[in-house]
Amino acid sequence: MTLKEKIGQLFSPAAFIHDTEENYLKIESLIKNQYIGGLTFFHSRHSAAANFEKRQEKLTYENTLEKLRALIVRYQSISKYPLLISIDAEFGLAMRIEKTPQYPFAITLGALSLEHEDLVFETGYRIGKDLKQTGIHLNFAPVADINTNPKNPVIGYRSFGPDKEKVSRFALAMYQGMEKAGIGACYKHFPGHGDTDTDSHLGLPVINKTKEELISEELYPFANGIKAGIDMIMVGHLAAPALSNGKTIPASISKEIITDLLKEEMGFKGIVVSDALNMKSVSDLFPEPGRLEWEAFKAGNDLLCFSENVAAGIEMILRNGSEEMIEESFQKVNKFKERLGIFGDHLPKESGFDWSGYQSFNELLSLKYITEISNKPKSKTKFTDSNFAKVSIFQPKENTFFRELDKELGSVSFDIQSKSDGNWGKLNGFDNILIALFVPSAKPINHFGMEKEVLDKLQELIENKNCQLYLFGSPLSLNEIGNSEKFNRIICAFQAFDTAQKASALHFLGKMEAKGKLD
Repeated sequence: MTLKEKIGQLFSPAAFIHDTEENYLKIESLIKNQYIGGLTFFHSRHSAAANFEKRQEKLTYENTLEKLRALIVRYQSISKYPLLISIDAEFGLAMRIEKTPQYPFAITLGALSLEHEDLVFETGYRIGKDLKQTGIHLNFAPVADINTNPKNPVIGYRSFGPDKEKVSRFALAMYQGMEKAGIGACYKHFPGHGDTDTDSHLGLPVINKTKEELISEELYPFANGIKAGIDMIMVGHLAAPALSNGKTIPASISKEIITDLLKEEMGFKGIVVSDALNMKSVSDLFPEPGRLEWEAFKAGNDLLCFSENVAAGIEMILRNGSEEMIEESFQKVNKFKERLGIFGDHLPKESGFDWSGYQSFNELLSLKYITEISNKPKSKTKFTDSNFAKVSIFQPKENTFFRELDKELGSVSFDIQSKSDGNWGKLNGFDNILIALFVPSAKPINHFGMEKEVLDKLQELIENKNCQLYLFGSPLSLNEIGNSEKFNRIICAFQAFDTAQKASALHFLGKMEAKGKLD
C-alpha cells in the first residue's frame, strides 16, 4: 500500500442513502481514486444531521434499509480495501433509518437504577446485532457526555444524565454490549459536551471551567472508559481553554487536547476520530480546501469523519505530514478493521430483525424506567371513573395510553392540538383532569416543538383544576411549563412507545410502581 493510499484509509466521508446517481458516482470515485478507508452513512442530504442549517426541505423516503444494504454491497464491491462502514445509531438504526428497531434514548435509560446496568448492556448488544446484520461495522455511540446544563441544545436526551458515575457506568455498559455483538463503538464527545449552551453544528461552544473541574466532571467517563480498554473516542467541536493553553480553539483541532491530554496524559492508545468536519464550528475556520483536514490530523485525529474536501485533504497531509505519524494512524485503523473481521465476511446479511425479541425487551425496559417526579398526598384518590376527564395534548385521544385505561375506566376523553381547540372549554365541567402530554420533539428548540400558546393554556388549566400529568417526552421539557409544581402528580414515561404507554396505564391503575429515578 502506498503512503497516499494509507492516508486515504484515514478518511470516512459522508454517504447519503437517498441521493442522486451523480452523487453515488462521486462516492465511487472517492473509493477508486482516493482509497478512502470507510464511509459514514446518513439518511439523506435533507436529514437534520446533514442539514442543520435547514438549507434543504426535510423529506421522507421509502425502502431506506434496502437502499442502504444495496449501497454497501455496491461500494464494497469496487473498493480495493474493505470499507469500514459507520453510522450514528445512538438509540438504534432508527436514528437514521425508518422502520427499524428503536430503543430508548440515553436519557430514558438514565432513569434506570444502577442495579439495571445489565439492561443497558443488553440495549447495546441488541443495537450492535441490528447494525451488524445490516453490514455496518462501527456505531458512533455511546454519548459519554454528562448533561449538567438543562438548556443544552445538542446533547440533552442523548446523555445518560447529570450524574457522572451513572454516565460512566452506563456508557461503558452500552459500549461493551455493542462490542459483544461484534461491532465497533465510540465514546463521544471528548472532552465533554454536556455543560454547553451552543449547538456545535452552528457555532463553537465554550466550557469555561478550570482543568481541575474538567478532570473531576467532564473527563471522568472518558478516563474510566480508557481504563476499561475502549478502542475509539470522538473529539467534539467545543472549546475548553483550560485544556488548550488558554486558547478558544475547537478541541477537534487542538494538539494540546488530543495529543498532549488525551493520548499522553490520559494514556489513550486507541483511535481518535474527529466529529463531523462539515460542522460550522470548524468548517468555516479554514477556507483553503484540505487545510481543515490537515489541521485535524496534525492535532492527533487518526480518523477524519465527514470531510468535504477528501482529495485536497489527502494531498495536504501527504505534503506536510511525517511518514511516522501517517503510519501510526494507519496501523490503528487497519488493526481495528482486522479485529472487526472486515477483511473477511463484511457484507450485509439478508436475515431480518428480531422484532419479537425487540418488543419484549422494550416492554421490560418500560416497566423499569417509568419515573414519578412528584406526587402530592392523596392525589390518586381524587380520580375515579365518574369524576375525571382524560385529555391528550399534541396527539389524538385514540392513543394506547387511553385505550388501556378505557378497558377499566369509564372516563371521557378529549384531545387538544392548538390554543383555539374547542375541547379546552369542555374541560370546564371537570374538577379532576388526567393530562397525557405527548412532547413533539426530543430537542429543546422551539419549546421542544410545543406551541407556546398551548403551554400558556395548559398553565391556566393547572391553576384551576386538580391535574395529573403523564409526560411522554423528555423530563427537560417540564421547564417549558411555568407552574408544573401545581400538578398533583407528575409521571415521566420519557417516550411515546406503545410499551411506555401501556406501562403508564398500569401505573395509573395502581398495578405497578414507578421504578425509575431522575438524578
